[in-house]
Amino acid sequence: MNLDGFSMRPLTRELAEALTGGRVDKITQQNKANLTLTIRQPGRTFLLRISVAPQNPSVHLMTKAPENLPEPPTFCMVLRKNLEGGRIAAIRQYELDRIIFIDVDSIGAGGRIQTFTLAAELIGKYSNLILLSDGQIVDALKKIGTNSSRVRTVLPNQAYQLPPAQDKLDIFAADVDKILERVKVDESARLDKAIMNACQGFGPQSVKETIYLAGLPNDIKIAALDAKDFDSLRAALIEIRDAAKNPTPCMINDAGKVLAISAVKLNYLRGAVRTFETLSELLEVADDLIGSYVPPDKERFTKLVNNELRRAVNKIAVLEEELAAADDADAWRIRADNLSTYRYQLKDHAADSITVANIYDGAELTIALDRRLTVSANIQACYKKYDKLKRSTKFIAAQIELCREEIAYLESVAHALTASTTLADVDEIRAELIACGYLKDAKKRTALSKKPQPLKFTAPDGTEILIGKNNSQNDRLTFKLAAPDDLWLHAKDITGSHVIVRSSDVSAETLQFAAELAAHFSKAQNSSNVPVDYVRCRFVKKPSGAKPGFVIFTNQRTLYVTPRENIDSLL
Repeated sequence: MNLDGFSMRPLTRELAEALTGGRVDKITQQNKANLTLTIRQPGRTFLLRISVAPQNPSVHLMTKAPENLPEPPTFCMVLRKNLEGGRIAAIRQYELDRIIFIDVDSIGAGGRIQTFTLAAELIGKYSNLILLSDGQIVDALKKIGTNSSRVRTVLPNQAYQLPPAQDKLDIFAADVDKILERVKVDESARLDKAIMNACQGFGPQSVKETIYLAGLPNDIKIAALDAKDFDSLRAALIEIRDAAKNPTPCMINDAGKVLAISAVKLNYLRGAVRTFETLSELLEVADDLIGSYVPPDKERFTKLVNNELRRAVNKIAVLEEELAAADDADAWRIRADNLSTYRYQLKDHAADSITVANIYDGAELTIALDRRLTVSANIQACYKKYDKLKRSTKFIAAQIELCREEIAYLESVAHALTASTTLADVDEIRAELIACGYLKDAKKRTALSKKPQPLKFTAPDGTEILIGKNNSQNDRLTFKLAAPDDLWLHAKDITGSHVIVRSSDVSAETLQFAAELAAHFSKAQNSSNVPVDYVRCRFVKKPSGAKPGFVIFTNQRTLYVTPRENIDSLL
């Protein structure tokens, strides 16, 4: 979900007005797709976020300083070397394309002023951030060689080439009548396709809003339009163009899902409409809702845990098949006993099978034989198979139990990864995976300055409630921070967080509130009537050698609740 080139025109103007002339104080990188420039203006500091995340590429101002990688990547270091201390000379958009150039004047060797250009190409999965000097590529966030693209390569010391141009008209510069002439070229085309092919920078939302303003259906053919329809279309193009000159940034969402964002108010979509003072404010809120920021290594660890989960699930299926076969051990003993009984009637190497009356119930029983063996050897083979299966039953059952424990643990790690939003959260999970043998510590890492803390909530009566965000925090919270008489809560038999109520005298209202939080921070957060166990911390124990987050408890009681919603507003 990102702005089209049409909506980026007012965004570029907004950024230029705020940042031109500002000094680049600091450049940081949050992950492989997000960077932040700290820009100082007289009496004020701005944070400019640049994201080339495929699902939501954007450039906008931020109000909250993000956390940064402990070790800046190479591209971040290149930007620091060339841009820090420089002043922003201009912020401009390339025509109405989704490309924004940031020109920075820096003092180079000998006191000579050198202009660098940071090109933010915000074009979906092909988004990139490229540093230029005198038309040459200094470095790029994503280097593209001939193996990746035959059309356009992006490598250091190459001449910078713009993405392939499109033969379209700029609604801010071209006459509207010329745009209408372009729309009329192909009479067999649909109206929405014709407008998109005629207007530069128009994405699906801008096109649909234009057609809505004209009072026409999206899929009508150009040939079906009359003079009055084109007059309506002309007025709609003028209206949407003028609206972009005085933007009303808006977001349309439905049930918490972002449907559209735009620099102009969208009327064609049904849903909750939210307007903003600036486009930067709109984009910052959209980033939070869409969740475009992903802490480094979160995706890699999620993939690792999911692979281990699949392996454990497959293993337990195989073990259950073996256990079913082991349960059939008595059948081999019965075959051996019958062969022993009728042995005097059989000849060695004479048949592949025999059919006899079962000595136990008189029913007809067919026994397969190995003709390569004597009758005596066949009897011994059946007894050996019986003994082996009987011995393996106990071992397989133990293996199945261990496998189920591993699945429960991996599900808890997967849940913690889903809820992790910071570098510190992911780093704790990394340490846990290394300690449990799922991950090798390949290299020394710079320790994070802040140790992640549990989530804190305040109940209506002022009681403090703490919630662990991963298994390590759960253990630390339950066995180090909590007092013996504090109340401990956890969703019953469901993967989730440990919840501690810091009080020895918990009111019914606070208990209900804490139970709703425990249900929310569990795998059942989208369910209703979720069972939540609660007990004093003195009755919660950790078995020797148990995996992180695993506990046993007694004297618990159970409360059934619906998970608490709108948690962010309570933090």
